[in-house]
Amino acid sequence: MQGVLVVCPVDWTLRSAVSSDVEAVAELRATVMRADLERLGRYDEHRVRQRLRDSFSTRHTSIVEIDRELVGCVTVRPSEGRQLLEHFYLAPHHQGRGLGSAVLRTVLERTDAQDATVRLNVLQGSAARRLYERHGFVVEEQDPIDVFMARPPGGLLRPPVTRWGAPGRAESSSGAS
Repeated sequence: MQGVLVVCPVDWTLRSAVSSDVEAVAELRATVMRADLERLGRYDEHRVRQRLRDSFSTRHTSIVEIDRELVGCVTVRPSEGRQLLEHFYLAPHHQGRGLGSAVLRTVLERTDAQDATVRLNVLQGSAARRLYERHGFVVEEQDPIDVFMARPPGGLLRPPVTRWGAPGRAESSSGAS
């Protein structure tokens, strides 16, 4: 089965966050994360918003807008010699249409230009994990709640696959080396 290329059909922009965005972003986080947190037995009406408020940074956060409406956000901040991608949320009615891929591609182009490895964590069982894997993130470690992933600059370089399915030297069509 071949993969399907999803093209984002809407015009969107990224702008720098301002302090007045914090409550809208906290509400967006609560909406987006609720189902996964409830599934994991971790949803708390107050805590889900407060964790965002406590770490909100206008310096490192960008707001995703469509027609000047806040529809998402993403934070990329330096951490331990890498870039930490966090608080990447899109309003549910904008998910599954290519917008997440378009925003993530833009963010990763910037981190690639800095030759930076990007780390993130995603909740166990979250559909967002597939998005990150499509963009070259691989699992570094995991626990019962979180999956910790990383992507080197330029994405994951994988060795060629032999005809037996194992990594190694690719064979020519004639079978000669």
